[in-house]
Amino acid sequence: MPSDQPTAGRWALITGATAGIGAAFAGRLAADGWHLVLVARDGTRLAAQAAELTGRYGVETETIAADLSTDDGCAQVEQRLAATPPVELLVNNAGISLNTPFLRSSVADEIRLLRLNVHAVMRLTLAALVTMTERRNGAVINVSSVAGFGALMPGSTYSASKAWVTNFSESVGQSARPFGVRVMALCPGYTRTEFHQRAGIDMSKTPEWMWLNATDVVDDALRDLGKGKFVSVPSWKYKLAVAGLRHAPRGLLDRVARDTRGRIGRDRG
Repeated sequence: MPSDQPTAGRWALITGATAGIGAAFAGRLAADGWHLVLVARDGTRLAAQAAELTGRYGVETETIAADLSTDDGCAQVEQRLAATPPVELLVNNAGISLNTPFLRSSVADEIRLLRLNVHAVMRLTLAALVTMTERRNGAVINVSSVAGFGALMPGSTYSASKAWVTNFSESVGQSARPFGVRVMALCPGYTRTEFHQRAGIDMSKTPEWMWLNATDVVDDALRDLGKGKFVSVPSWKYKLAVAGLRHAPRGLLDRVARDTRGRIGRDRG
């Protein structure tokens, strides 16, 4: 939202709200006075988070326990986005990666990844924009990834899904802007969350300097949203990485991709 616009009393909806970047968004927005709709699969964890945020910051909270890789889960959240009080900020944060190369993967796993990383983002963004453009006010942040700027993880469809999120957000952002609505892709690099652990991906060999803090990622995202950016890449180190991915020769990227895969151990089947 614009940095000079008051936030107290407004409602934000966050998917994947109980951990990592989603939890960091929840904490920051609650501290700023936003009321929250928190969405995740684990209802018990959601209830505890909602109680903690209400107790600490005095904001109202709602929870929706939903699996967004399913049609029913998406429909639950779409209903809230169409209801009142209106949601003025949607953060599409829920997403997964797989620790199985595509050639060893299953159709079921790949469909689940695409339904959560792509299909749910499309559905919830559309549901939010229908009401936001009518009100001529609101914003959507779609959490993407630096991985979407290049195929640096051979055999992974995660980067392809995030390339879609970034391109989609830029395109939709251009069409929504005349209605006073902002859409932005947030593209962090490696961030200290539960994400890789849940996917079973060994990140022990990733250099310490490459890691970002989720709170800093959220601060950068909200600052860039206030500036009207279509794409936010937190941290100067990843801004340089994205520039390299966009302009480096394809042959060099292919060699780096093979080396990266060996270095961080993503080739376990």
